[in-house]
Amino acid sequence: MANQAQGRDGDSAPPDITTIIDDESPFPPIRRVAMFRPLHWLRLGWNDFRESGGSSFFYGVCFAVMGLLLNLVLHNAPEYVSALSCGFLLVGPLLALGLYDISRRIENLRSGMLGSVFSMRGRWSNIGVLALVLAVVLMVWARASLVIFALFYNKGMPTMHGFLQQLFSLAHLEFVLVYACIGFVFASIVFAISWVSIPLMLDRDTDAITAMIISCVSLFINVPASIVWALLIVASVVVGFLTWNIGFIVLMPIIGHATWHAYKDVVGTAADRSVIK
Repeated sequence: MANQAQGRDGDSAPPDITTIIDDESPFPPIRRVAMFRPLHWLRLGWNDFRESGGSSFFYGVCFAVMGLLLNLVLHNAPEYVSALSCGFLLVGPLLALGLYDISRRIENLRSGMLGSVFSMRGRWSNIGVLALVLAVVLMVWARASLVIFALFYNKGMPTMHGFLQQLFSLAHLEFVLVYACIGFVFASIVFAISWVSIPLMLDRDTDAITAMIISCVSLFINVPASIVWALLIVASVVVGFLTWNIGFIVLMPIIGHATWHAYKDVVGTAADRSVIK
């Protein structure tokens, strides 16, 4: 294994990126990025959001409408709202597939929202496997969430009125801790297998298992940066919910575009191996 600072096109990489090359590995080289590199991804995501025009805005509106419909349909069942709202984080990487394709098109000087909608064309088998994995995780989480409510919410199921006040009162501290810990486990698993895997499958038509392995390896090589990135995603989702889902119109497209740039920074190419060490 060798370390090599190298850009994607053979030029020198930014000083906060180091390529990790293992000549015996069949997987692509992985780059180690600086802890606060995710802030740069957000800036690039914002640039893509502005450059894409209405395409990214369309996806943002879809995220916001999904959140609003969830609240309207399940208005009298806040335990389901909380389970599915947290589940939103679990399937978010897949829902942002069109945004990854928009960033790819901007990078390749192509455009068109219609093409991004059909970005899975020719990759159904690979991305479909990961979609199935995320769907199973979501269903297991939804069941686990209801069980936690039944076991630890000690005053019966909550009502929608004053739900957050009830949830975070000292009387429910045990429930909040258990709910947060179990949710953290599910979110960590999904984040590890998906933070760069879906853009990788879209860009290189990699099979799902290989992409998930590369995603996990990338996370272990970039633990500080991945923690910062995960916190930024969670913060964006929290802001979105606190603004009655309106914030999702801008925040989710930016996160989606930034995820594409995270993948491009973290997962190397064959050109990295050609560098004389």
